[in-house]
Amino acid sequence: MVIHIKPEKIDEYKALHAAPWPAIVERIRRSNITNYSIFLKEPENLLFGYWEYVGTDFEADMAAIAADPETQRWWKLTDPCQVPLESRKQGEHWAMMDNVFHID
Repeated sequence: MVIHIKPEKIDEYKALHAAPWPAIVERIRRSNITNYSIFLKEPENLLFGYWEYVGTDFEADMAAIAADPETQRWWKLTDPCQVPLESRKQGEHWAMMDNVFHID
């Protein structure tokens, strides 16, 4: 998934993610997300997120994350740092991407 980051918010975003709240990390894990990384590409100011889903009910797990009060509080800090891509699908904040190559 990909999203723009406001240049003036890069340091704030990095600081938040250097010490994520334990409740946020635990909610992500309880929702069956593993191997989660976010990469920054400057000077284009793009964030690229990658994670692997290992659960059996993706919609329910994503709904649990979205309904979590601590996650909502976290998003109030991180969302203003981000600028969604104009090409994203309706309902997306981060634009999801199609996998065109994979090898284990």
